[in-house]
Amino acid sequence: MRTRLLLATTVALSLLAAACSRADSGSTESDTPAKDTSPATELRLGYFPNVTHAPALIGLDKGLFEKELGKTKLTRQEFNAGPNEVSALLGGSLDIGFIGSGPAINAYAKSNGEAVRLISGVTSGGAQFVTTPDIARPEDLVGKTVVTPQLGNTQDVSLKKWLADKKLTGKVQVTNMDNAQTLDAFKGGQVQAAWLPEPWSSRLVLEAGAKVLVDEKELWPDGQFPTTVLVVRTQFLEEHPQTVRAFLKGLVASIDYANDNAADAQAAVNKQLETLTGKALKPETIERAWSNITLTFDPIAGEFKQLAQDQVIAGIAKEAPDVAGFANLTELNAVLEDAGQPEVDAGGLDKK
Repeated sequence: MRTRLLLATTVALSLLAAACSRADSGSTESDTPAKDTSPATELRLGYFPNVTHAPALIGLDKGLFEKELGKTKLTRQEFNAGPNEVSALLGGSLDIGFIGSGPAINAYAKSNGEAVRLISGVTSGGAQFVTTPDIARPEDLVGKTVVTPQLGNTQDVSLKKWLADKKLTGKVQVTNMDNAQTLDAFKGGQVQAAWLPEPWSSRLVLEAGAKVLVDEKELWPDGQFPTTVLVVRTQFLEEHPQTVRAFLKGLVASIDYANDNAADAQAAVNKQLETLTGKALKPETIERAWSNITLTFDPIAGEFKQLAQDQVIAGIAKEAPDVAGFANLTELNAVLEDAGQPEVDAGGLDKK
């Protein structure tokens, strides 16, 4: 009995000591390790060699992103159109991407609202439907070949929605082509029209004799629509909010620089385009393209429900993707507040 009593007392004292130890450290047996939210070692960035991605090109040319990222390595990857960039984001090989609004919605929808978040606007405007001079009205397109950069990209949806509105679905041959190939095909007479982002619409006008049939800004309230936005992998945002905020500081600096130094900003964009494509734009081309865009942090989130519905009208989707919860502008608005600039409205997209 005496031995059993001594053993029980020893066990009780051991349990009490362990409990006190846990209490002192503030932990419990159900505690899980805190999530690491330190700066990322590397940030993998996607963007296009287009004037509609000017803030990306300016930030890269002027080192504005690297300045804010500090020790985080910035790795660049260029794309020609949104769907390929979506695959990279969903496959985990990109962290942040400058991308068209249509593919951005598709990335969110394909991952059931999990994989990506909209974190900033980039560009409004800068897309035109250009045609051969003999096409004066929508009906003249019947039987003609019309090009967009890629199936399901932002301009592809815009074109097909417009064709549906004009009762021309199925009466026009729509094909997809790399932008540079489109220019050559237009010059050679293989295609008669194209819905393109800048600078390609300007190049067709100035180099191939095209005319503007539709400027897309004419189709939107106040001429504002999100041509290019910024998205991030949700996991990257959750694990490295400091890095995302640092990158957004670079974006704000890039857009501010462009607004204060238009000529130098155009030169920076042209320099990057020459590096990426092997050829700089002619002065009149970059000037025309620049005049058609507005650089803005505002993703114009209030139009995303309409953009989602447009995919149905265009025949790209059977039902409109649900965009509720798509936007997370917390880091952007924190950066804007620090810079003394007004916050950006999420248009209800921050709630599911």
